[in-house]
Amino acid sequence: MNALRFSVSQVARDFKSGELSVMTLALVVAVAALTAIGFFTNRVARAVESQAGAVLAADLRFQSPQPLADKYIEAAKQNGLSSARAVSFPSVVLLGERSALAAVHGVSAEYPLRGHVKVSDVLGGVAKEIVAAPRVGEVWADGRLLAQLQADVGSMLSIGRAELKVSRVLVARPDQGTGFSDLAPSLLFNIEDLARTELIQPGSRASYALLFAGPLNAVNEFRVWLRANKQPSERLRSIADASEQVSNAIDRAGRFLNLASMVSVLLSAIAVAMAARRYASRRMDLIALLKSMGATQARVMQMQLIALLMLALIATVVGTAIGYAAQQGLAWLLADLVRGELPAPSFAPALLGLVTSIAVLGGFALPPLLQLKRVPPVRVLRKDVEPPPLRYLTVYGAALIAVVAIVWWIVRDARLVQYVTLGALFTCVVLYGCGWLLVKILSRFRGAVGVSWRYGIANIARRGRESIAQIVAFGLGLMVLLLLAVVHNDLLDEWRTSLPADAPNQFLINIRADQTDAVREFFAAQEIVVPTLVPMVRARLVSINDVPVSELRAQRRQRQTSGVASDVDEDRARGFMEREANLTWSAEFPAGNKLTSGQWWKEGDGGGPRASMDQGIATALRVKLGDRVTYDVGGEQVEATIANFREVQWDSFRPNFFIVFSPGVLDSAAGTYITSVHLPAEKSGAMLEFTRRFPEITAIDIDAVISQVRDVMDKVTIAVQYVFLFTLFAGVTVLFAAIQATKDERRYESAMLRTLGASRRVVLQGVAAEFSVLGLLAGVMAASGASVAGYFLATQVLSLDYSFDATVWGVGLLAGVTLVGVIGTAATYSVVNAPPVETLRRGG
Repeated sequence: MNALRFSVSQVARDFKSGELSVMTLALVVAVAALTAIGFFTNRVARAVESQAGAVLAADLRFQSPQPLADKYIEAAKQNGLSSARAVSFPSVVLLGERSALAAVHGVSAEYPLRGHVKVSDVLGGVAKEIVAAPRVGEVWADGRLLAQLQADVGSMLSIGRAELKVSRVLVARPDQGTGFSDLAPSLLFNIEDLARTELIQPGSRASYALLFAGPLNAVNEFRVWLRANKQPSERLRSIADASEQVSNAIDRAGRFLNLASMVSVLLSAIAVAMAARRYASRRMDLIALLKSMGATQARVMQMQLIALLMLALIATVVGTAIGYAAQQGLAWLLADLVRGELPAPSFAPALLGLVTSIAVLGGFALPPLLQLKRVPPVRVLRKDVEPPPLRYLTVYGAALIAVVAIVWWIVRDARLVQYVTLGALFTCVVLYGCGWLLVKILSRFRGAVGVSWRYGIANIARRGRESIAQIVAFGLGLMVLLLLAVVHNDLLDEWRTSLPADAPNQFLINIRADQTDAVREFFAAQEIVVPTLVPMVRARLVSINDVPVSELRAQRRQRQTSGVASDVDEDRARGFMEREANLTWSAEFPAGNKLTSGQWWKEGDGGGPRASMDQGIATALRVKLGDRVTYDVGGEQVEATIANFREVQWDSFRPNFFIVFSPGVLDSAAGTYITSVHLPAEKSGAMLEFTRRFPEITAIDIDAVISQVRDVMDKVTIAVQYVFLFTLFAGVTVLFAAIQATKDERRYESAMLRTLGASRRVVLQGVAAEFSVLGLLAGVMAASGASVAGYFLATQVLSLDYSFDATVWGVGLLAGVTLVGVIGTAATYSVVNAPPVETLRRGG
């Protein structure tokens, strides 16, 4: 007997009869869920790789909070490199009586050195790529900025004290960032116009940059020279640095979305296990016949493995095709966040699909099929002879290994694999327990309902394990979708309403010391509560306990690579050490903060230079009371001892700082002032007058920023919900698998009931009642889980008062009853409709 030919013919026959349809459908859903994410992140990664030089608009980007010396440009020329200047800062742009916050970028005529600027000649027009910068007196404005100002090409915008003409619509810059500051629409102008704007004053918050490009060897030599000659406050970024940063962000986003899709994979795996048990049961007679004709156990196993491999290949091809199509939806949903054209993906994610298929089949389908090799030949004569049952360790061990293998393939992080696996096991146990409890409670109501409902509830109780699996599968799918809605809508709205009525809604930065009195007088004249102006200087961390930051960063990177420390804490600590910090000093304890350890200083206590640190960043840095921090402030180093830790209320919309120094430490440093102010609705026009009077002071509308964040959250939430739709599809496969596993039993039950006098309508109503109740229980589980998780997030994470949302329960119950009720009833209709005579003739 040729095992391959026989297996192929059997698989083809089983597909025609529908025996493998549910198992294949479940595998296809699992593969599609993971490959959709894989193809999308692959496209983004390929876009970054193909535009590596354009990430910086140069080969090297040299940044500083202070204007950069000309010596760097002269050195670049001597090395045969091209150079360009750039400066970036936030500013309010005016058009008549309208204003909007913009991320303003001044560039020299040589910009960009790498990549292209994408522009259009009219708002909403066709974009084109050019290598050019705006001419003197002109600006290129983001379409979003023009829409906010109700402007168009040809409009004259007020930027500081300069009037500049919009000559083109800016679609994208090659060095477009993805940070929080880039939420604001961009405005590009010629750096020669910077002096006319009068926006940059001593101490103003701005980022200066020099861009360099040229032959690879010259760039590498110049990079070495820059590292040796740069100041502590100056930062050098190469293409490799920028690409690594973007790649890490893409990798993490991909990990998150892949882990989200793991819910679909787990539910699909449950469906595969249920379908495989029925498939194995129905093949026992065939295997017994083959063994009676001389087939060995090895030959039987060989045939099963060939069949599984064929199934894996078929599911991979179909699932990968669906995943490829589905990623287009993700790309469309996130088009505003992933700017620019995305190239076609490679087919590397298809390998993940194949691994998923093999792992799911090996872990969840193979154990039931292993029983087939133990089927005794005597079963040909005696149908009641069963093979010995498998050990629980074999069944559940294989499933656990499969889950761990898939998670490892996705995240490649031993600690994260451990957390995800244990979390998944704990969730499954809890949800299974909840499902069991719901079924037990339901059984008590059997005597209080009509015949059809009694029959449906009895079916749920009798098929307890399958019923619980269906409740958990659909309940979990609905729960994650409802939870996203709770977090996205209810909790954000709850946070907004929890803010005090007089919470600041305008943030002012870049206030010079000689403007403080004029600013106070302005608000007093407008009869607005005069805000407290807080001093601020920019500085860079040099060392902690005399250990240089460069050495600390290397230690952090090693700890993160070895898996000893949390990725979140390590990245937060490294980011804090690498970027410039905003420092302040105060004799009074900051309002709204909470002292967690240590003592606040008092005037004249003789304690020397001291610093107060945010508890969260202190934990990430692993510093303790008494440690010493050294900062570079305008070329001078200041050292202070950590005297206390604070819990900072960052959502107060008042000036807050990670580090606060004691008076006297930073008094001589040149800096600016910042403040926040509450502007009543009836005084909304005051900020326009303020901006005209103080154009160099940047006023940030907090409500506008929150709206921009909300817009980003909308898009991300929809994208994640899109991914979790696969979870619902996986829940459908569990439902189909459960129905298929009980098809023969249901057909025989229906035949017996109709023979005893029950009408087809009554039997069908009983089936509809069964699945409607299952859907109701799934909805209860989903709404309960979403509400409990929402309560925890509100009270423990966001420190908000939780308010019950009846909509979550209404949507959960209605969706559960509708989806499960309709799909389940439709799937069993042919079984109930089968003629009783034919069923009884076949013996069930």
